[in-house]
Amino acid sequence: MGSLNVFGGVVWLRLLLDEMYAGLKEYFETLGWEVLTVHEVGLQGAKDKEVVAYAKKHDLLLVTQDQKPADLAELSGVKYVLISNALIAKIADENIRQKYPDGESRKN
Repeated sequence: MGSLNVFGGVVWLRLLLDEMYAGLKEYFETLGWEVLTVHEVGLQGAKDKEVVAYAKKHDLLLVTQDQKPADLAELSGVKYVLISNALIAKIADENIRQKYPDGESRKN
């Protein structure tokens, strides 16, 4: 199985979800991505460098929340996306402000 998929002339990367994002697999699949998790490939609890080495060997894009594997991926030439808590907070803030522009809140 190759690391890149081509659909309608568009190249799609295969993703490797680090432990904290394994629960997002079905969401990414619904969006059309081919996805593996560290659990599925036997790397649950593995050292960061082992996860990065696996991503490199199989030409996968690593999706992680932790800075260390992102740094190791950068140093190793591995494709990665760092989705930090700060990024999640910024996205949530933007969505809250869009949904409630006047600062109103929902009360149950």
